[in-house]
Amino acid sequence: MRHAILTTIIMLIAATATAQKPFTIPEMQGWQAAEGNAVSPKRISYAEADFRMAAEQLRQDYETIAGENLTLKKGKPRKGDIAMSRDKSLAPEAYRIEATPTHIRLYASTPTGMYWATRTLLQMKEAAGQDDLPCGTVNDQPAYAMRGLMMDCGRKFIPIHYLEDLIRCMSYAKMNTLHIHLNDCGFPKYYHNDWDQTYQAFRLESDLFPELTATDGFYTKLEFQQLQEFARRHCVEIIPEIDFPAHSLCFSRIRPEIGSKDYGKDHLDLFHPNTYTFLDSLLSEYIDGENPVFTGRYVHIGTDEYNNRKPEVVEAFRAMTDRYLGFVQQRGKTAACWGSLTHAKGQTPVRSKDVLMYCWSNDYADPKEMHELGYDLLSIPDGLVYIVPAAGYYYDYLNCQYLYEHWTPANFGKIQFEENDPQVRGGMFAVWNDHPGNGISTADIHHRLFPALQTIAQKTWAGAATTLPYPQFDSLRTTLSEAPGVNLLGRHVDYDYLDTLQPDSELPPSAPKCAGYPYSVSFTVDCKPEMPGTILTEDLDARFYLSDPEEACLGFERDGYLFRFDYRLPVEGTVRITIEGNNESTRLYVGGKLQQELRRQWVTMPDTQGKMASVPTLRFPLMQTGSYQSTVRNLSVRSL
Repeated sequence: MRHAILTTIIMLIAATATAQKPFTIPEMQGWQAAEGNAVSPKRISYAEADFRMAAEQLRQDYETIAGENLTLKKGKPRKGDIAMSRDKSLAPEAYRIEATPTHIRLYASTPTGMYWATRTLLQMKEAAGQDDLPCGTVNDQPAYAMRGLMMDCGRKFIPIHYLEDLIRCMSYAKMNTLHIHLNDCGFPKYYHNDWDQTYQAFRLESDLFPELTATDGFYTKLEFQQLQEFARRHCVEIIPEIDFPAHSLCFSRIRPEIGSKDYGKDHLDLFHPNTYTFLDSLLSEYIDGENPVFTGRYVHIGTDEYNNRKPEVVEAFRAMTDRYLGFVQQRGKTAACWGSLTHAKGQTPVRSKDVLMYCWSNDYADPKEMHELGYDLLSIPDGLVYIVPAAGYYYDYLNCQYLYEHWTPANFGKIQFEENDPQVRGGMFAVWNDHPGNGISTADIHHRLFPALQTIAQKTWAGAATTLPYPQFDSLRTTLSEAPGVNLLGRHVDYDYLDTLQPDSELPPSAPKCAGYPYSVSFTVDCKPEMPGTILTEDLDARFYLSDPEEACLGFERDGYLFRFDYRLPVEGTVRITIEGNNESTRLYVGGKLQQELRRQWVTMPDTQGKMASVPTLRFPLMQTGSYQSTVRNLSVRSL
């Protein structure tokens, strides 16, 4: 009897484990378990030509995740295939997966739905590891059409290679919208209250206004077109934004006559005719022609935070907003703008038909009022989803638990709509790089945004239908990769290389490409004299110096910032160096003893009392070595 009871308990436990929904981000909305394990596939077949892109991407990513090279074939499926077929009854982004002992079948009505099916399948395989997938059926579709994030590239240049990796991360979590904020400026209080010294940047190449293009980082027209095409292949749509008539110092810097005399040079003069001549030409450069730079459906025209002190200014602002919404629409694009029409309440009509309004502040645009006016709404409430790195306001890291448990795109701060209201198109979170010069790196930004990306992906796809408790979600989310082949966080990097590191060479394929926070990197140096600027290791974003370019000290450089330790290597002898880093500081140990810690500090501008952080962090680069004379050996990399 006892043996029979024990057998029953074991069978119940096994049945429960089999029935458990596989963990994915976002959470699949429907799962029906079946007995047994699914076939171990050897081939991918697709019935429809427009599924080829998804099939090819699945083949590449499956090899990255599982180490198995599946063949690809157009035609009827056979036993053992991952087979892609069309089901016209499914909604545009919906899909179904049937995993059985003889086949794995993916169904969708569109290439996008099929692509999302492959992302779920890959996550299931990643979780299963060397085991076969469980048998069962997935039925899944999003609660909201727009799921994304906004990146401020205006006040900090974000390189193309990172944006491509970010797109990979987004698409792995079924996020489909990347808003790129292309121009902005710093706050004059950090620049002695002098507009002529205040940082500003416009990130696109311009043929009409070449002096407009930022000198510290920009995208050529071809690069931006290619980025949009890359995003489309991953089912992500890029929304480009040129922000005006506020946040517009870059425009008044080259055309002083269009800068406002009353509200600061970051405001354009709404009453000067040259303002409109300039903006017409600028927007036309990127929207018009047979080969436009902005290739997607949307163009965002900004319109946030303009001064509303005088009624005549409010009316002029509303007229400008309507003019440029129409300008975009007349060129076959869908116009988007930041909500400001409650703040700028007036009589001048502003079109609402086929306009996407970002509701970021209920004081600037009351969501209920905008809903009644007929706008499509996107939920991006500043008090919940704004990351402003190392600024001391909004969020350095989002409160992901609160968002997971309480927020959906139907939530606009204190205003709540019904779930799936047809005018609520979806939701985003935002990264605002308000403080140019504060030392924040692209790696620091990614460290902040990635947990938010996974959380917002869950809430924009599933809406209120989230089932896992947050602690379980938070634990399980770290078991999945950022995307196939992407490890920008530098996780799971424990590694030892006892041989000598050869100068001017790539590190071995088994080595991590970077060490992310928190980490420890140690190495032994048999010292010889080194010239200033001698690099030990580097990657696309950072360099670690054995001898920095200015003072010949140990140090590092990334994102245009140079940091150094007050320590020089001896010209002979042997030392053991350890670098430890986290998201607040970077520490140097020599011979096991702490030599120096570079920590985040707050710097006060003496004439304005404006405080700005200085962030000396390093995601340690491990892609390749530099040209050095010393012997470097016994490399040890550890996640802490």
